[in-house]
Amino acid sequence: MHLAEREKVILECLGERGFVTLQDLGVRIQASLATIRRDLNRLMEAGVLTRIHGGAKLVTNFQRNAAAKQGDPANYFGLLFIENLKRNRSQKELIGREAARLCSPHETVMIAGGSTTLQMCPHLAGLGLQVLTTSLHIVNELLPQGGTHVLISGGQVFPEQNVVLLPAGEDVMPGFHAPRLFMGAFAIGRGGLVQPNVILAAAERRLVDRAQQVVVLADSSKFDVPSGHVVCALHDIDVLVTDSGISSAHRRMLEGAGVQTIIACERAS
Repeated sequence: MHLAEREKVILECLGERGFVTLQDLGVRIQASLATIRRDLNRLMEAGVLTRIHGGAKLVTNFQRNAAAKQGDPANYFGLLFIENLKRNRSQKELIGREAARLCSPHETVMIAGGSTTLQMCPHLAGLGLQVLTTSLHIVNELLPQGGTHVLISGGQVFPEQNVVLLPAGEDVMPGFHAPRLFMGAFAIGRGGLVQPNVILAAAERRLVDRAQQVVVLADSSKFDVPSGHVVCALHDIDVLVTDSGISSAHRRMLEGAGVQTIIACERAS
């Protein structure tokens, strides 16, 4: 079982009872206790759980908020959204426009929250889409488009990124599926697509499981940042839209995993 799958099982167990034992995880995950301990320690460092004798328990919102006050609250979800929006803005705008071209009129799509996926919104007007999103920013951009029908998942609002996420193990719309998911990334490497926070990663895994096609929007700088919590493996990504700054080595990495790479560039007017 891969890291992403193990983390998913751990979060599901914690969501069910609020705590989990090493023995229970050993049965569910079929991994060594040493591996499970490393996984728990990694999640503890992310602020999701605390270690107890023989297992772990879920961190409450009160504990999480108190921990955030001791340091930079942006660390919980990476950069604050407003700061991230300014980074590589021109590349993100090109990527968003190119990704929007993959949408077909009147289809249903899922768009995960992110500074790059947000750039799709102006180019979706007139397509008559039904859009499920986790992002309040995307909701605000799409609502003025009369023909676009917007759905938002339920859960807790995380103001750092202005997204709505569910606690581990919960699912408001378990029967919802869509032909296409558009999502961003904190980083991409041989280990797959990662996010800086384990709750965000778990929420996006649920979206990946519901999509027939996964389209990732990521500017070329996302290939040169530290790792995080795995959302999905490279081979789970169908299409990646990026900018011309991507290196040949990273393009070969994507091609080797069967990922179609689309380079967004300026188009003649």
